[in-house]
Amino acid sequence: MPSVTYELISVCPHTAARRGRLHTPHGIVETPFFMPVGTVGSVKTVGSEDLEAMGYQQVLSNTYHLSLRPGADLVERFGGLHELMSWPGAILTDSGGYQVMSLSKTRKIDDTGVTFKSHLDGSMHFLSPERSIEIQGQLGVDISMALDECAPYPCTRDEAAGAMARTHLWAPRNLSAAREGQAVFGIVQGGIHEDLRSESAGFLTGLPFDGFAIGGVSVGEPTELQYPVVSFTAGLLPADKVRYLMGVGHPRDILHAVAAGMDMFDCVLPTRMARHHVMYTLLGRKNLRNLEFAERRDPVDPGSVFPATARYLPAYLRHLIHAKEALGARLLTLHNLAFYARLMEEIRTAIETGTWPELVERYRLA
Repeated sequence: MPSVTYELISVCPHTAARRGRLHTPHGIVETPFFMPVGTVGSVKTVGSEDLEAMGYQQVLSNTYHLSLRPGADLVERFGGLHELMSWPGAILTDSGGYQVMSLSKTRKIDDTGVTFKSHLDGSMHFLSPERSIEIQGQLGVDISMALDECAPYPCTRDEAAGAMARTHLWAPRNLSAAREGQAVFGIVQGGIHEDLRSESAGFLTGLPFDGFAIGGVSVGEPTELQYPVVSFTAGLLPADKVRYLMGVGHPRDILHAVAAGMDMFDCVLPTRMARHHVMYTLLGRKNLRNLEFAERRDPVDPGSVFPATARYLPAYLRHLIHAKEALGARLLTLHNLAFYARLMEEIRTAIETGTWPELVERYRLA
């Protein structure tokens, strides 16, 4: 039996949204769900106990970064990433493909793999599909992502087709390198082109991946281009496997993707925006640096008050920000992650109870 399986519970009567459960070696993850991004085995400014308290069941880390520091061998000696970061829930690792794209000025890519220069010390490294899966096996994570080539935006159709072709070339090599019981997800590419997306989904779903992701969105394209790609591609993915939309994390974008049939999400937005003084609310994003909060006593959003941060006045948060105190970033991070945890809980409830239109209206300004 595969180590990761998807169980469908119900489908929204208004949309293609799915309520389900993802069964992993480290427990059940209720879907749809959002993964906080812990690139180097740490979600910035918060601990595993904070994430547990907010109800998170799965986090994301990154193969590229962890392979450079502290190194996969060391993590394996500690018994895996779960043990090292004291996290009892599930972990997914990105393969490093996105970093390969972002390192385009310092890397060389061909059909064998990617040669790149470390952003830490300039040393040279080689990452192949086999090596990426091997590293993720050493990390001991629940879900390993296949190494793919993520085309940037903008790019030509030929560039998108070339990245897709290399992703397909590498797909069987990713699978062949997996350890016994190691779950690997395939990644559909193809840019903004529906025919390429259809070709990619058709090829990858013919391989025995444990789940499927839509990659190559949220790489700079405008919303009016992102939404059609997500809506079109989601319907091409198998109903009996979990569906992951990589890197998408604005609340309204999540709502759109869930309605299209996607189950899993990750994004740095809630944590990164917190470090840039921004609080997510039902009234929209609020910058706590602004003068309007200098003497504010009542909550920024009375409809979004969470236990970890309820005791702190907006005026105090603004003071921390201007004083450059680390506590300010931590408190805003806790708030934003609690906001996202509640969003996903309310999404799951709305699918089950048939109240999707009311949910969309509730988050229309978020």
